[in-house]
Amino acid sequence: MKAIVLNGHGGPEVLELADVDAPVPGPDDVLVDVHHSALNRADVLQRIGGYPDPRRPSVEIPGLEYAGVVAAVGARVRDWSVGDEVMGIEAGGCYAEQLVTNARQVLPVPAGIAMADAAAIPEVFMTAWDALVVQGGLTSGRWALVHAGGSGVGTAGIQLAKAIGAYIAVTCSAGKADACRGLGADLVLERSPADWPAALTAGLREHGRTDGVDVVLDVIGGEEANRNLAAVRPKGRIVQVGLMGGGRTEVDLGLLLTKRVRWTGTVLRSRPTEEKVALSRRFAEEVLPLFTAGALHPVIDQRFPLADVAAAHERMEADANVGKLLLDVR
Repeated sequence: MKAIVLNGHGGPEVLELADVDAPVPGPDDVLVDVHHSALNRADVLQRIGGYPDPRRPSVEIPGLEYAGVVAAVGARVRDWSVGDEVMGIEAGGCYAEQLVTNARQVLPVPAGIAMADAAAIPEVFMTAWDALVVQGGLTSGRWALVHAGGSGVGTAGIQLAKAIGAYIAVTCSAGKADACRGLGADLVLERSPADWPAALTAGLREHGRTDGVDVVLDVIGGEEANRNLAAVRPKGRIVQVGLMGGGRTEVDLGLLLTKRVRWTGTVLRSRPTEEKVALSRRFAEEVLPLFTAGALHPVIDQRFPLADVAAAHERMEADANVGKLLLDVR
């Protein structure tokens, strides 16, 4: 089968289209003919050598999410049949014509969503929902702050917050502000060089809120750490999902203590299979119906043929995309 493999680590030039052996499903697995995949920041980190596939495969194929058709099922699989349209997350290997995944992690493509667009759903919507709702405790009437509002996770977070009746503020570059407002963000704050914490305080005050936001979803890290502590309300929660701005900074632990803030670090990729299965099953029950109802939709910036994956990586590294970058595999 054809797949994108890493020919070393470095720039986009190490992404190579190659012929590799097709995977073989075990008794609890399904074999998926991948029609579409999508880019995530983790793919860029893996490419440069900073975030390897935790399974340590002999051939390193990036890609954390897919949409496609079931090609074969293992002997113990009962919930899926050949020909089913499916999507899901994996620890890697989705930049390929076929992949093997545990059957219990597989999700159906929601009714009303084209399979061509479904690969834009699993990673970012599961990440945003897990961070904001499952770990962050966001509910109707509460406030969230999400950084990088124009990113895949950001655009998913805006929609999820509005779908459950919550309020949401986002930070983003000036060029992505209108897109965030169009998705329903209640406050849109220019992240740099503007003073977003002051703008957030003023905006919250206009909404009758004086003690900060309830939950922060942060993919930036770095200098935003102390600003997040200042922005969150007493006994609020910060969920750290990424470190685009760096993993080391000075932190005012006094704010952490006096506000009694709960600060959680989280990733999906390296979780044990059983945790991924549990999250996938709950996501299927609680979130997928919102796509069918029209309350949620994938936000797609641009599509690329699999062979043009280097150009897709370049666009992501330039921070030019609003929403997801998709790879059309077949």
